[in-house]
Amino acid sequence: MVYPHFSKRANKRHRKLGTNPQSELYVQPLQFYGEPPLENISLAEFETFAVERLKLLKTVENLGVSYVKHGSQYKLKMDNELRLLHFPYRPDTKRRKDHISHFILRLAYCQTEDLRRWFIQQEVDLFRYRFTDLPPQQKLEFLHKNNLKYNTLSDKEKNELSDKLLMSSYSVSGVTVEKLEFYKVPFQDALDLVRSRKVYLKAGFAFVPQQDIVTIVLNDFRTRLSKALALTARSLPAVHSDERLHPLLNHLSHAYLGQDYSIQKNVGKISLEQIDSLSGKSFPLCMRQLHQALRENHHLRHGGRMQYGLFLKGIGISLEQALQFWRSEFIRGKVDADKFDKAYAYGIRHMYGKEGKRADYTPYSCMKVILSNPPSQGDHHGCPFRHSDPELLKQKLQFYKVSPSSITQILELVKGMHFQLACQKYFEVTHNVEDSSFSLSHPNQYFIESQKVLGGGKDPKREVDVPQKVQETPQHLAETSEDLEALFKDG
Repeated sequence: MVYPHFSKRANKRHRKLGTNPQSELYVQPLQFYGEPPLENISLAEFETFAVERLKLLKTVENLGVSYVKHGSQYKLKMDNELRLLHFPYRPDTKRRKDHISHFILRLAYCQTEDLRRWFIQQEVDLFRYRFTDLPPQQKLEFLHKNNLKYNTLSDKEKNELSDKLLMSSYSVSGVTVEKLEFYKVPFQDALDLVRSRKVYLKAGFAFVPQQDIVTIVLNDFRTRLSKALALTARSLPAVHSDERLHPLLNHLSHAYLGQDYSIQKNVGKISLEQIDSLSGKSFPLCMRQLHQALRENHHLRHGGRMQYGLFLKGIGISLEQALQFWRSEFIRGKVDADKFDKAYAYGIRHMYGKEGKRADYTPYSCMKVILSNPPSQGDHHGCPFRHSDPELLKQKLQFYKVSPSSITQILELVKGMHFQLACQKYFEVTHNVEDSSFSLSHPNQYFIESQKVLGGGKDPKREVDVPQKVQETPQHLAETSEDLEALFKDG
C-alpha cells in the first residue's frame, strides 16, 4: 500500500514540465517546509519516518530544558543525539526523510491547540540549531531563497558605522566589528530586536549582527508553520476518512516510544501490603494521588481505575492480587461484595486479558495520560502537572515536603508546558539525585527507575529487561481503548 502524495496537481504539473522540485529541495541545507512532498511512500515508511521524527522532537525538548539552549554543551549533546538517531540533515537522502517526516507530523499534531503549540516549539528549536550551524554564506543564501532579501554590510560600511554598531548592538560588546557580519534589515522585520534596543537604526533599517539574525528568521518560520498547521487542520476530515491513516495519526499524537510495560516480568514480587509504602516512595505523582484518593474515598471513577489499575498491573500486581485489592477497598465504601463481583470484577479480568477479546492491555504512557480526556469534578486521573491548577499543585508539592526552590523549578517547567520534565524534576528532588540518567516517558518507567535508586543501582523488581516497543498497531489501540472505557464507565 502507498500513501497518496500531498499535492497531486502539483506533481502532475512538474512531471509535464520535466522538473523535479523535490530534488532541488533536498540540495538545500535548510528549508521552511513550504513545499509538501510530491511522491508516494509506503505505509511502513510513513509510520517509520513519523516515529523517528517524533523521537527527534522529544530529544529536542529534553535538551532544551536540560541545557542552556544553543550553548556549547547543548550543541555537543544535540550533535551526538542526531548521530544516534540517524537524523543528520546535510546528506541528500537524509533530507528526504527530514522533509517527509515533518509533513507527516503536521497531520498528527495539527489536531488541537496543545499539540500545535508543542510541535511548533520543538520544530522552532530544531530549526534554530540547524540555522545557527550554517556557515555565513549559506545563511545569506537561505535568506535570499526565502524572500528574506537582507544584504550584509560591506567592510567600508562597517568601518564607517563601527562605533555606532558597537554601542547599539547588545550581542557584540567587546568584539571587533570587522570580524562580524551585519545584515541590513527593514526595521519592521526586526521589531523584537528594535523593541529591546539591541540593534542600531538608521534610515528605516536595523543593522542586525549575525548572531541575532536568527531571531528574525525564527519569527518568520514560526508564523509560517502556525499558518500551515491551521490550513492542515482544515483538511483533517478528508484524511480521517482514510481508514488506514486515521488511527495511525491519532496514535502518533499520543505516541509512546519506549519500553512495553504490558508484559509482566515482576508478578508475585510485590505484595499488597507494600503498596502504601511504595506509593510514597516510588510512585509518580499521578499514581500517588490516585492511590491516596482511593484510600480516602474507597472508590475511583472509570478514568482513575483504568489509569491506576493498568499501572499496578505493570509493576507486577497479579490478577488475583488486583481482584483482592480493589474488592477490599471498594467494600469499605458504598459497594458491597456482591455488587463488586457483578459490576467491577469482570472489568478487572478484562484488563488482564482474561475476558472479551483477551487483549493484553498496556499501562498508560505519560503522553496518553497527558492527552487523554481531562479529569472533571470527582475525577482523580490525569497528569497533576498538566491538569492541576498551579496553586493547587504548589500546595500538593509542599504537602509532600518538596523544597521551595524545587517547587519553583517545577512550576517553571509546567508554565513552559514541559509536563514530563516537571515530573522528572519531581523524581530528582524526591530521590535526592542531581541529574537523572533517563528521559521520563512512562509512569511505570518512573517506578522502575525509583526502585533502582532506592536499591543502590540494582533493580530487584525485574528479572530481565522488558523489550523495546516502538508503538502498538493503531487498530489494536482503537479497539482496546474504546472497549476498556465502555467496561469501566459507571459514573
